[in-house]
Amino acid sequence: QVELVESGGGLVEAGGSLRISCQPSERSECMAWWRQVPGKEREGIAAPATAGDTKFYHDSVKGRFTVSRDDATNTLHLQMDKLQPEDTGVYYCAAARINIYCDASLLRMYRRLSEKGFDYWGQGTQVTVSS
Repeated sequence: QVELVESGGGLVEAGGSLRISCQPSERSECMAWWRQVPGKEREGIAAPATAGDTKFYHDSVKGRFTVSRDDATNTLHLQMDKLQPEDTGVYYCAAARINIYCDASLLRMYRRLSEKGFDYWGQGTQVTVSS
């Protein structure tokens, strides 16, 4: 059982920035950021591939958000810039037991994350962007 603890959410004005982080209880090769905004289903927004430099980004955050991983601490980060009110929601960190869900070739091919592949979830951190 991998426990994931998110931190860094909060309130920010439109155009501002926030950085959220996820600390796993043990190393997981396949980790990703998801979010659920009001009225919508949870969606995968960012993930580093398990090998190489490939990173997946949902179209809605591409060019504004940057996912990174600190290999020394196993911490997953999400730098969020140019935040907009539509980014308001709960942001979740998730980890998968099977690394294929973060395979670079599959991420490039399908251009989405598969929620069924992620076995462990954090409690979520609220991000609120005011207009």
